[in-house]
Amino acid sequence: MPEHRQTRSLSRRWRSLLQLTVPLGLLVVIAVAALQVPMSVDLEPLLVVAPALTASFAGPRTTAAVGVVAVGVQGLLRVVRNDLTPTENVIQVSALVLVTMFVVGYAAVRDRRQQELDQVRLVSEATQQVLLRPLPRRMGPLRIASSYMAAAKEARVGGDLYAAARTAEGTRLIIGDVRGKGLAALGDAAVLLGAFHEAARTRTTLPGLTGHLEASVDRNVTEVAEHDQNAQENFITAAILNLPDAEPMVELVDCGHPPPLLLNGHDVIPLQAERPALPLGLGGLSQDGYEVSRFPFKPGDLLLLYTDGVIEARDSHGAFYPLAERVGAWHDLDPDALLQRVREDLLAHAGGRLDDDAAMIALRLD
Repeated sequence: MPEHRQTRSLSRRWRSLLQLTVPLGLLVVIAVAALQVPMSVDLEPLLVVAPALTASFAGPRTTAAVGVVAVGVQGLLRVVRNDLTPTENVIQVSALVLVTMFVVGYAAVRDRRQQELDQVRLVSEATQQVLLRPLPRRMGPLRIASSYMAAAKEARVGGDLYAAARTAEGTRLIIGDVRGKGLAALGDAAVLLGAFHEAARTRTTLPGLTGHLEASVDRNVTEVAEHDQNAQENFITAAILNLPDAEPMVELVDCGHPPPLLLNGHDVIPLQAERPALPLGLGGLSQDGYEVSRFPFKPGDLLLLYTDGVIEARDSHGAFYPLAERVGAWHDLDPDALLQRVREDLLAHAGGRLDDDAAMIALRLD
């Protein structure tokens, strides 16, 4: 990550140096043209374009330097053309200096805001690394790939989440979507992920694990609601899965989440839970327990987990992204290639920009 940022910084610096040739070249062109035209044609006011143009891509110091050069060129032209009228010189130089000061101030404000935005991005990247730990490429007999696409380019953290844990008997996974906004939603995601990593290896049954997650989310919502009344409206849709090593099957507890897709050859099978549960945070409204749905998962099969940011992405005509239709043609890809294909196709469908965060996990049983 630091090497990537350093390379990006060097690239931006070289680009700025190349762009700097444009205003400096413009000063030269204006100066040469001013010497060629009659005295009655005054091109000196055009010199102000150079610092104004510089402020669009460079910082305040560079903009000020170009402004000083522009003032120097203006004075030089006055001397060469023997046009030393005091009043006119003061007016034109003052106008150039005032405009330069204005654009230097603009560049300073813009740079300060850019630094603040860069700091926010660094914090969000660090937060994402803490919350969304990269999933291992292999867990037991499973090959795994994951993807997270935030709707906001300024921030890498959103309301979607996923995690995986290896147990003595198999692999457990969770994918979810926080229905809330602001820091409360981010806190809910952190609580759920922490509870999953803590309990995934200790709770012997999937209903037991889900009950533990429900209790953690509910407790957090209650605590946060003391300071933020809107937090009471937060909840998390989630799919909690267990893939035992001893049996070729998927065990699923669906808490109001879109069903995973099983790619078996050319067939795309939504894994619809027989009795879905309420989203986490709302489980206290129901007295029913959590029912586990079981589905076959044979070697060579591919399982795709996703959040509704994927299937609710719209094209220019308002049509939703047809995930099940598209992935049927890509059943022979490995998990990484599948997610790459879906990402590219999803962005193309949505016109290059998502309105909601989108997370995906793909896994194949070897």
